[in-house]
Amino acid sequence: MSDTPRPVDIKIRKQSRLMRLEYTDGKVHELPFELLRVYSPSAEVRGHGNGPGKLQTGKRDVLVTGAAMVGNYALKLTFSDGHDSGLFSWDYLRELGERQSEFWQDYLERLEREGGRRDDAQVLKFQP
Repeated sequence: MSDTPRPVDIKIRKQSRLMRLEYTDGKVHELPFELLRVYSPSAEVRGHGNGPGKLQTGKRDVLVTGAAMVGNYALKLTFSDGHDSGLFSWDYLRELGERQSEFWQDYLERLEREGGRRDDAQVLKFQP
């Protein structure tokens, strides 16, 4: 069993696109929906082996459309793009909160390196 405290209050704030987690030890983390989506603990995002997994692009405007408790250890989030296969353990949510800046910077650098975009894919214009 993990020593990571479980959040005592979770709020999904669609207008500001944040999930707010409040803990008994006084910590509060506000995680952007985009960060949650691009760091989903699903096999689709992380891959099925070692390595960086699949780069998630076009997720700037993604929403969390649902959240369900899974036992006493995790939260299952559903996103507006249909993604719903990752289970966010309390440990992982706490890590995302504690290391949010680092995760965000890594994501932006990877987008730059691999030519990805935070916005939806560009619409290709056909030249006659």
